[in-house]
Amino acid sequence: MGAEGEKVRTSGEISRPEPSPILPTVNPATEKPEAPKSGLHPAFYVVTWITLSSSVILFNKWILDTANFHFPIILTTWHLAFATLMTQILARTTTLLDGRKTVKMTGRVYLRAIVPIGLFFSLSLIFGNLTYLYLSVAFIQMLKATTPVAVLLATWGLGVASPNFKVLFNVSFIVIGVVIASFGEIKFVLVGFLFQAGGIMFEAIRLVMVQRLLSSAEYKMDPLVSLYYFAPVCAVMNACASLVFEVPKLHLQDIYNVGVWTLVANAMIAFMLNVSVVFLIGKTSSLVLTLCGVLKDILLVGASMMIWGTQVTPLQMFGYSIALGGLIYYKLGAEKLKEYFSQGGRAWADYGVRHPVLRKMIIFFSILLFVFILFGGLAPTYAPDYDPKAYLTNSRYVSSLLGDKAT
Repeated sequence: MGAEGEKVRTSGEISRPEPSPILPTVNPATEKPEAPKSGLHPAFYVVTWITLSSSVILFNKWILDTANFHFPIILTTWHLAFATLMTQILARTTTLLDGRKTVKMTGRVYLRAIVPIGLFFSLSLIFGNLTYLYLSVAFIQMLKATTPVAVLLATWGLGVASPNFKVLFNVSFIVIGVVIASFGEIKFVLVGFLFQAGGIMFEAIRLVMVQRLLSSAEYKMDPLVSLYYFAPVCAVMNACASLVFEVPKLHLQDIYNVGVWTLVANAMIAFMLNVSVVFLIGKTSSLVLTLCGVLKDILLVGASMMIWGTQVTPLQMFGYSIALGGLIYYKLGAEKLKEYFSQGGRAWADYGVRHPVLRKMIIFFSILLFVFILFGGLAPTYAPDYDPKAYLTNSRYVSSLLGDKAT
C-alpha cells in the first residue's frame, strides 16, 4: 500500500500539459461575431426611397390627370391587388416576410384589428388619389405637411395620449405655414382641398390604430408584413367601392389609352416603394428619415413646376418653408436640433480650416443662388401682363421700320 501511495503522490506531482482539442468548441476571437456589413452604402437606400416615393406620386398624377384615366378607386384597387399577389409570392419564395411567423394572427384579431385599419387605409388611399384630379402635386405636398398635426389630434381623440398644449403649440407653426401657402395658391379648388383633408384625417386615424396594435409585442410588424395582412382586405373594400362608383363608367378603351404595361409598371413601382421602406428603416436614423421626407417634398414641388408648369407664388414658398421648419422641429425636438447644429457647426469650421478657398466659394455661390431664386420668384409680379410679341406688334417704331423695309 505504501508503494502504491508513493506512486500516487509521485504521479500527482508530475505536471502534464493540458490537451487542446483538435476542433475547439469556442473560439475567443469569434465568440461575439460582428453582424455582416452590407456592401451598399446607406445613401443608396435613401436615394432609392426618395426616387420611388416621388415616382409613385408623379406617376399617379400623370395617369389620373394627364392621361385622363379618371378612375382613382380602380387604380387604388389595382395597386392593392398587385401588392396582395406580390406579398404572397415573396412569402413563399424569400425570407423578406419571415417576420409574419412571429405575429400571432387569429381570425378574431384579423376581424377586430386588421379589417377596421384596412377600412381607413382604403379611404385614405381613395381620397388621396381623388385629390390628383383637382389639385397640383406641389399644393398637395404642402397640404400633406399637416399630417403630423392630424395624427396628434387623433391620438388625443382616440384616447391614446393625453392632450399636451406645449406639443400643440409646437405643431401650430406647421398649420400656420400651410394656411399661408393655401392663401398663396393660385388654382385653389375647394373640392380637391376637402378630399385631401379627408385623406389626411383617415390616414391619421389609421396610423393611430396601427400604433395601438403594434404596442403589443405579439403584433410587431415591419411595413412589408403589414402590407401582407392589409392589402387583401383593402383590395376587396376598394373593389366593392369601384363596382358602385366607377366600373359602370369604365370602358376598355380607357385602359388601352393608358396602356396595360403602363398600369403594370405603376403598380410595380408602388410595391417596390413598400419594399424599399423595409431596408431604409434599418439603415438610417430618425434624423435622416425626417430630412429625407422634407427633401422628397421639396423635390416634388420642383418636379410639379417643371413637368406641369405649376405656378408657385412667393407667398406659397414662404408658408411652405414655415411648415417644413415646424415639421422638423416637431419630429426632432429642440435638444436634438441643438445637438445636430452644434455638430454641423464644428464640421463646417473644420472644413473651413482645411479648405478656406472652397468654403468662401460655397458661401458666395449660395448667396448668389438665393438672390437668383428670390428675384426669380418675384419677377412675375413686376409685369404680369407683359407680352413681348404684343409690345413689338404695337410699337410704332418697329412698325415704321417694317414699313420702310417693305417700301
